[in-house]
Amino acid sequence: MRIIGGKYRGKKLISPDTSLVRPTSDRAREALFNIIRSRLGSDLSSLSLMDVFAGSGAFGLEALSQGFGEILLIDVDTRPLQKNVALFPQEKDKIKVLTADARKLGNAPKQYDVLFMDAPYLKGLSEAALLQLSGKRWLKADALCLIEVEKSEECCLPESFALLEERRYGLAKVLIAKFVA
Repeated sequence: MRIIGGKYRGKKLISPDTSLVRPTSDRAREALFNIIRSRLGSDLSSLSLMDVFAGSGAFGLEALSQGFGEILLIDVDTRPLQKNVALFPQEKDKIKVLTADARKLGNAPKQYDVLFMDAPYLKGLSEAALLQLSGKRWLKADALCLIEVEKSEECCLPESFALLEERRYGLAKVLIAKFVA
């Protein structure tokens, strides 16, 4: 596992030693960052991204490498991602880690521009987490949301999210949506 683009392109990340963490493939990450740039522009330095069900932290750290000004990594078990965060000591002011269940978050300390969510497949966690994020004001109005689920999994977006498009990458399906508050 490695960073695929940006400032830290090629930097190796520590692969999780558990089958409970399933990192987004390099191909899908590359495609998703192309989508982000096509919708938000090439300068991402003023934007913040939250990576929910962060696992290894690879997507959020990729966002940091690709120019995001701040990232938030959320997971119930942050031990796997803490190992990778430690590989970026010079970026510690831009990285926040929250050990929490995304379905039970409190009120947001700030709002984020972009959401990436990759819940464990086929467990129905995405809808509950999206409801929590919208109800507790974690996202800015018009935030870009990338929600990865298993390709056959049904994910009903709450009313506060508008589906823009859907893409498939191997075993994954990514719902690209906008938070409409």
